[in-house]
Amino acid sequence: MSPLLRKFLQFAAAATAASMLSHAACAVDYPTRPVRVVVPYVPAGGTDIFARMVGSYLSERLGQQFVIENRPGAASNIGTEEVVRAPPDGYTLLMVDSTPTINATLYTKLNFNFIRDTAAVAAIVRVPQVVVLHPSVPAKTFPEFVAYAKTNPGRLNFGSGGSGSPIHMAVELFKKMADVNLVHVPYRGGGAAVVDLLSGQIQVMFAAVASSIEYIRAGSLRPLAVTTATRSALLSDLPTVADYVPGYEASFFVGLVAPRNTPAEIIDRLNKEVNLGLAHPRSKALIADLGAEMLPGSPADFGKLIAAETEKWAKAVKFAGIKVE
Repeated sequence: MSPLLRKFLQFAAAATAASMLSHAACAVDYPTRPVRVVVPYVPAGGTDIFARMVGSYLSERLGQQFVIENRPGAASNIGTEEVVRAPPDGYTLLMVDSTPTINATLYTKLNFNFIRDTAAVAAIVRVPQVVVLHPSVPAKTFPEFVAYAKTNPGRLNFGSGGSGSPIHMAVELFKKMADVNLVHVPYRGGGAAVVDLLSGQIQVMFAAVASSIEYIRAGSLRPLAVTTATRSALLSDLPTVADYVPGYEASFFVGLVAPRNTPAEIIDRLNKEVNLGLAHPRSKALIADLGAEMLPGSPADFGKLIAAETEKWAKAVKFAGIKVE
Protein backbone atom coordinates (compact mmCIF):
# COMPACT_ATOMS: atom_id res chain seq x y z
CA MET A 1 0.00 0.00 0.00
CA SER A 2 1.37 3.41 -0.97
CA PRO A 3 2.08 6.04 1.73
CA LEU A 4 -0.46 8.34 0.08
CA LEU A 5 -3.23 5.76 0.10
CA ARG A 6 -2.48 4.75 3.69
CA LYS A 7 -2.73 8.36 4.85
CA PHE A 8 -6.07 8.82 3.16
CA LEU A 9 -7.53 5.62 4.60
CA GLN A 10 -6.53 6.84 8.06
CA PHE A 11 -8.24 10.15 7.36
CA ALA A 12 -11.39 8.49 5.99
CA ALA A 13 -11.67 6.23 9.02
CA ALA A 14 -11.51 9.21 11.35
CA ALA A 15 -14.09 11.09 9.30
CA THR A 16 -16.47 8.12 9.41
CA ALA A 17 -16.15 7.70 13.15
CA ALA A 18 -17.47 11.18 13.85
CA SER A 19 -19.07 13.88 11.75
CA MET A 20 -16.74 16.81 11.20
CA LEU A 21 -19.32 19.55 11.54
CA SER A 22 -23.08 19.88 11.56
CA HIS A 23 -24.95 20.68 8.38
CA ALA A 24 -24.48 24.35 7.51
CA ALA A 25 -27.39 26.63 6.71
CA CYS A 26 -26.99 29.06 3.84
CA ALA A 27 -29.20 31.31 1.73
CA VAL A 28 -27.93 29.66 -1.46
CA ASP A 29 -30.08 26.63 -2.26
CA TYR A 30 -27.09 24.49 -3.18
CA PRO A 31 -26.51 21.64 -3.38
CA THR A 32 -29.85 19.87 -3.68
CA ARG A 33 -28.41 16.70 -5.27
CA PRO A 34 -25.04 14.91 -5.44
CA VAL A 35 -22.07 16.77 -6.89
CA ARG A 36 -19.46 15.18 -9.18
CA VAL A 37 -15.82 16.02 -8.47
CA VAL A 38 -13.75 14.89 -11.43
CA VAL A 39 -10.12 13.96 -10.77
CA PRO A 40 -8.19 13.72 -14.06
CA TYR A 41 -5.84 11.05 -12.69
CA VAL A 42 -5.93 7.47 -11.46
CA PRO A 43 -6.94 6.83 -7.84
CA ALA A 44 -4.53 7.04 -4.88
CA GLY A 45 -2.30 9.77 -6.28
CA GLY A 46 -1.79 13.08 -4.50
CA THR A 47 -4.54 15.01 -6.32
CA ASP A 48 -6.97 12.15 -5.76
CA ILE A 49 -6.15 12.02 -2.05
CA PHE A 50 -6.82 15.73 -1.59
CA ALA A 51 -10.01 15.47 -3.64
CA ARG A 52 -11.31 12.76 -1.33
CA MET A 53 -10.32 14.78 1.72
CA VAL A 54 -12.25 17.82 0.48
CA GLY A 55 -15.13 15.72 -0.85
CA SER A 56 -15.55 13.99 2.49
CA TYR A 57 -15.66 17.31 4.30
CA LEU A 58 -18.08 18.95 1.85
CA SER A 59 -20.41 15.93 1.97
CA GLU A 60 -20.62 16.23 5.74
CA ARG A 61 -20.89 20.00 5.72
CA LEU A 62 -23.39 20.51 2.90
CA GLY A 63 -25.59 17.45 3.29
CA GLN A 64 -25.12 16.05 -0.22
CA GLN A 65 -22.60 13.56 -1.54
CA PHE A 66 -19.56 14.97 -3.35
CA VAL A 67 -18.73 11.94 -5.48
CA ILE A 68 -15.15 11.54 -6.70
CA GLU A 69 -14.88 10.34 -10.31
CA ASN A 70 -11.47 9.49 -11.76
CA ARG A 71 -11.10 10.39 -15.44
CA PRO A 72 -7.40 9.87 -16.25
CA GLY A 73 -5.74 10.26 -19.60
CA ALA A 74 -3.81 12.64 -21.87
CA ALA A 75 -1.96 14.30 -18.99
CA SER A 76 -5.21 15.40 -17.32
CA ASN A 77 -6.74 16.81 -20.53
CA ILE A 78 -9.52 14.20 -20.78
CA GLY A 79 -10.95 14.90 -17.35
CA THR A 80 -10.42 18.64 -17.68
CA GLU A 81 -12.28 18.82 -21.00
CA GLU A 82 -15.16 16.82 -19.53
CA VAL A 83 -15.60 19.45 -16.83
CA VAL A 84 -15.24 22.54 -19.01
CA ARG A 85 -17.99 21.13 -21.26
CA ALA A 86 -20.31 20.43 -18.32
CA PRO A 87 -23.27 22.68 -17.40
CA PRO A 88 -22.11 25.60 -15.21
CA ASP A 89 -24.47 24.75 -12.38
CA GLY A 90 -22.04 23.73 -9.62
CA TYR A 91 -22.78 20.02 -9.94
CA THR A 92 -19.63 19.14 -11.88
CA LEU A 93 -16.31 20.30 -10.42
CA LEU A 94 -12.67 19.56 -11.19
CA MET A 95 -9.93 18.85 -8.66
CA VAL A 96 -6.75 19.69 -10.49
CA ASP A 97 -3.07 20.32 -9.97
CA SER A 98 -0.64 22.56 -11.87
CA THR A 99 -0.62 20.33 -14.97
CA PRO A 100 -3.11 22.42 -17.01
CA THR A 101 -0.92 25.48 -16.49
CA ILE A 102 1.88 23.53 -18.20
CA ASN A 103 -0.37 21.98 -20.86
CA ALA A 104 -1.52 25.42 -22.00
CA THR A 105 1.84 25.84 -23.74
CA LEU A 106 2.93 22.22 -24.03
CA TYR A 107 0.03 21.12 -26.26
CA THR A 108 -0.35 22.68 -29.69
CA LYS A 109 -3.96 21.53 -30.06
CA LEU A 110 -6.28 21.68 -27.08
CA ASN A 111 -10.06 21.83 -27.29
CA PHE A 112 -10.24 24.26 -24.39
CA ASN A 113 -8.43 27.18 -22.81
CA PHE A 114 -8.02 26.40 -19.12
CA ILE A 115 -7.99 29.99 -17.89
CA ARG A 116 -10.87 31.09 -20.14
CA ASP A 117 -13.06 28.01 -19.69
CA THR A 118 -12.85 27.46 -15.94
CA ALA A 119 -13.74 29.45 -12.84
CA ALA A 120 -11.35 29.25 -9.92
CA VAL A 121 -13.10 28.06 -6.75
CA ALA A 122 -10.44 27.42 -4.11
CA ALA A 123 -6.80 26.49 -3.83
CA ILE A 124 -6.25 23.53 -1.52
CA VAL A 125 -2.53 22.95 -1.02
CA ARG A 126 0.92 23.73 -2.30
CA VAL A 127 2.98 20.57 -2.90
CA PRO A 128 6.79 20.81 -2.72
CA GLN A 129 9.29 18.51 -4.35
CA VAL A 130 12.56 17.37 -2.86
CA VAL A 131 15.77 16.92 -4.85
CA VAL A 132 16.93 13.36 -4.16
CA LEU A 133 19.93 11.40 -5.40
CA HIS A 134 20.80 7.74 -5.59
CA PRO A 135 23.55 7.14 -2.99
CA SER A 136 26.01 6.24 -5.78
CA VAL A 137 26.25 9.91 -6.75
CA PRO A 138 29.23 11.37 -4.84
CA ALA A 139 27.57 14.73 -4.08
CA LYS A 140 26.57 15.13 -0.44
CA THR A 141 25.15 18.67 -0.60
CA PHE A 142 23.22 20.67 -3.16
CA PRO A 143 26.22 22.84 -4.16
CA GLU A 144 28.27 19.67 -4.65
CA PHE A 145 25.49 18.26 -6.83
CA VAL A 146 25.45 21.37 -9.03
CA ALA A 147 29.25 21.32 -9.29
CA TYR A 148 29.23 17.60 -10.17
CA ALA A 149 26.58 18.14 -12.84
CA LYS A 150 28.57 20.99 -14.37
CA THR A 151 31.78 19.00 -14.55
CA ASN A 152 29.98 15.87 -15.81
CA PRO A 153 27.48 17.20 -18.39
CA GLY A 154 25.01 14.59 -19.60
CA ARG A 155 26.22 11.96 -17.15
CA LEU A 156 23.35 12.21 -14.67
CA ASN A 157 19.89 10.94 -15.65
CA PHE A 158 16.76 12.29 -14.02
CA GLY A 159 13.35 10.64 -14.01
CA SER A 160 9.85 12.06 -14.22
CA GLY A 161 6.26 10.95 -14.67
CA GLY A 162 6.43 11.78 -18.38
CA SER A 163 7.43 14.50 -20.81
CA GLY A 164 5.85 17.77 -19.78
CA SER A 165 4.81 16.48 -16.37
CA PRO A 166 5.21 18.87 -13.41
CA ILE A 167 8.30 17.03 -12.15
CA HIS A 168 9.87 17.14 -15.62
CA MET A 169 9.24 20.87 -15.95
CA ALA A 170 10.61 21.55 -12.45
CA VAL A 171 13.93 20.04 -13.55
CA GLU A 172 13.89 21.85 -16.89
CA LEU A 173 13.45 25.15 -15.05
CA PHE A 174 16.34 24.24 -12.77
CA LYS A 175 18.55 23.25 -15.74
CA LYS A 176 17.93 26.62 -17.35
CA MET A 177 18.53 28.66 -14.22
CA ALA A 178 21.57 26.68 -12.98
CA ASP A 179 23.04 26.07 -16.47
CA VAL A 180 23.49 22.32 -16.04
CA ASN A 181 22.94 19.39 -18.40
CA LEU A 182 20.89 16.52 -17.01
CA VAL A 183 19.38 13.81 -19.24
CA HIS A 184 15.62 13.30 -19.03
CA VAL A 185 14.22 9.76 -18.73
CA PRO A 186 10.39 9.86 -18.88
CA TYR A 187 8.26 7.20 -17.19
CA ARG A 188 4.58 6.37 -17.22
CA GLY A 189 4.06 7.78 -13.76
CA GLY A 190 6.24 9.09 -10.96
CA GLY A 191 6.05 5.82 -9.03
CA ALA A 192 7.92 3.93 -11.75
CA ALA A 193 10.60 6.63 -11.79
CA VAL A 194 11.11 6.29 -8.03
CA VAL A 195 11.55 2.51 -8.43
CA ASP A 196 14.35 3.02 -10.96
CA LEU A 197 15.90 5.75 -8.81
CA LEU A 198 16.08 3.32 -5.89
CA SER A 199 17.82 0.74 -8.10
CA GLY A 200 20.25 3.26 -9.55
CA GLN A 201 18.94 3.08 -13.12
CA ILE A 202 18.54 6.86 -12.86
CA GLN A 203 20.47 9.05 -10.46
CA VAL A 204 18.36 12.17 -9.80
CA MET A 205 14.75 13.06 -9.22
CA PHE A 206 12.78 16.06 -8.08
CA ALA A 207 10.29 13.86 -6.25
CA ALA A 208 7.13 14.58 -4.32
CA VAL A 209 7.88 14.69 -0.62
CA ALA A 210 5.04 12.29 0.17
CA SER A 211 6.30 9.61 -2.24
CA SER A 212 9.95 9.84 -1.16
CA ILE A 213 9.93 10.61 2.56
CA GLU A 214 10.01 6.96 3.69
CA TYR A 215 12.98 6.20 1.42
CA ILE A 216 14.75 9.30 2.71
CA ARG A 217 14.22 8.22 6.30
CA ALA A 218 15.47 4.73 5.47
CA GLY A 219 18.63 6.13 3.88
CA SER A 220 17.78 4.69 0.44
CA LEU A 221 17.72 8.16 -1.13
CA ARG A 222 19.85 11.20 -0.33
CA PRO A 223 17.86 14.44 0.00
CA LEU A 224 19.59 17.70 -0.91
CA ALA A 225 17.03 20.52 -1.06
CA VAL A 226 13.35 21.34 -1.43
CA THR A 227 11.91 23.21 -4.39
CA THR A 228 9.65 25.62 -2.50
CA ALA A 229 10.63 29.22 -1.74
CA THR A 230 10.75 28.36 1.97
CA ARG A 231 11.82 25.26 3.86
CA SER A 232 9.49 22.32 4.30
CA ALA A 233 8.21 21.62 7.80
CA LEU A 234 8.56 17.89 7.13
CA LEU A 235 12.21 18.26 6.03
CA SER A 236 13.16 21.33 8.02
CA ASP A 237 16.89 20.58 7.98
CA LEU A 238 17.08 20.82 4.18
CA PRO A 239 17.85 24.10 2.39
CA THR A 240 15.82 25.33 -0.57
CA VAL A 241 17.05 25.19 -4.15
CA ALA A 242 16.62 28.98 -4.16
CA ASP A 243 19.31 29.27 -1.49
CA TYR A 244 21.79 28.40 -4.27
CA VAL A 245 19.81 29.23 -7.43
CA PRO A 246 18.22 32.61 -6.63
CA GLY A 247 14.63 32.97 -7.78
CA TYR A 248 14.00 29.27 -8.31
CA GLU A 249 10.61 27.97 -7.13
CA ALA A 250 8.78 24.92 -8.40
CA SER A 251 6.03 23.89 -6.04
CA PHE A 252 2.71 22.77 -7.45
CA PHE A 253 -0.82 23.54 -6.37
CA VAL A 254 -3.89 21.38 -5.99
CA GLY A 255 -7.21 23.19 -6.20
CA LEU A 256 -10.86 23.13 -7.15
CA VAL A 257 -12.30 24.73 -10.28
CA ALA A 258 -15.72 24.82 -11.95
CA PRO A 259 -16.91 25.43 -15.52
CA ARG A 260 -16.89 29.11 -16.46
CA ASN A 261 -20.16 30.98 -15.83
CA THR A 262 -20.88 28.95 -12.71
CA PRO A 263 -22.91 31.33 -10.50
CA ALA A 264 -20.74 33.44 -8.19
CA GLU A 265 -22.95 32.56 -5.22
CA ILE A 266 -22.14 28.86 -5.64
CA ILE A 267 -18.43 29.52 -6.11
CA ASP A 268 -18.32 31.75 -3.04
CA ARG A 269 -20.11 29.17 -0.92
CA LEU A 270 -17.81 26.37 -2.02
CA ASN A 271 -14.78 28.58 -1.38
CA LYS A 272 -15.98 29.36 2.13
CA GLU A 273 -16.63 25.72 2.96
CA VAL A 274 -13.30 24.53 1.51
CA ASN A 275 -11.42 27.08 3.59
CA LEU A 276 -13.29 25.95 6.69
CA GLY A 277 -12.41 22.36 5.83
CA LEU A 278 -8.72 23.20 5.50
CA ALA A 279 -8.80 24.65 9.00
CA HIS A 280 -10.19 21.42 10.49
CA PRO A 281 -7.64 19.51 12.62
CA ARG A 282 -8.03 16.30 10.61
CA SER A 283 -7.35 18.12 7.36
CA LYS A 284 -4.37 19.90 8.87
CA ALA A 285 -2.91 16.61 10.08
CA LEU A 286 -3.29 14.88 6.70
CA ILE A 287 -1.82 17.83 4.81
CA ALA A 288 1.16 18.00 7.17
CA ASP A 289 1.76 14.25 6.94
CA LEU A 290 1.92 14.51 3.14
CA GLY A 291 4.47 17.32 3.30
CA ALA A 292 2.11 19.84 1.72
CA GLU A 293 1.12 23.36 2.80
CA MET A 294 -2.40 24.74 3.02
CA LEU A 295 -3.39 27.45 0.53
CA PRO A 296 -6.48 29.16 1.93
CA GLY A 297 -7.76 32.18 0.04
CA SER A 298 -10.45 33.64 -2.19
CA PRO A 299 -11.44 32.53 -5.71
CA ALA A 300 -9.65 35.63 -7.00
CA ASP A 301 -6.47 34.60 -5.18
CA PHE A 302 -6.58 31.18 -6.82
CA GLY A 303 -7.28 32.71 -10.22
CA LYS A 304 -4.18 34.90 -9.90
CA LEU A 305 -2.11 31.85 -8.95
CA ILE A 306 -3.32 29.93 -12.01
CA ALA A 307 -2.47 32.84 -14.30
CA ALA A 308 0.98 33.31 -12.77
CA GLU A 309 1.80 29.60 -13.01
CA THR A 310 0.66 29.47 -16.63
CA GLU A 311 3.04 32.31 -17.51
CA LYS A 312 5.89 30.78 -15.53
CA TRP A 313 5.66 27.30 -17.06
CA ALA A 314 5.26 28.67 -20.56
CA LYS A 315 8.84 29.91 -20.29
CA ALA A 316 10.09 26.52 -19.09
CA VAL A 317 8.24 24.65 -21.86
CA LYS A 318 9.73 26.94 -24.51
CA PHE A 319 13.21 26.54 -23.05
CA ALA A 320 12.89 22.75 -23.08
CA GLY A 321 11.60 22.80 -26.64
CA ILE A 322 8.77 20.36 -25.90
CA LYS A 323 5.57 20.20 -27.92
CA VAL A 324 2.77 17.64 -27.85
CA GLU A 325 0.13 17.38 -30.55
